[in-house]
Amino acid sequence: MTDTTRIEEDIAHLLRTVDDLSDVVARQEKDIDLLKRRLNILMEREAEREMDAGGTVPLADQRPPHW
Repeated sequence: MTDTTRIEEDIAHLLRTVDDLSDVVARQEKDIDLLKRRLNILMEREAEREMDAGGTVPLADQRPPHW
């Protein structure tokens, strides 16, 4: 096998790997967007529940203690 052939094969494998990783990243982006939307819904619900229970400041508006 010549050096050129080996290099061409290596490039082909690298291109396939890049395409596969690109698909993974795109799928993860969709998953993250969905999870963000769900988290926002849950935070809004909890804030409403806190206000209904007589709380003064909803949890969604407070910073966590570690900040």
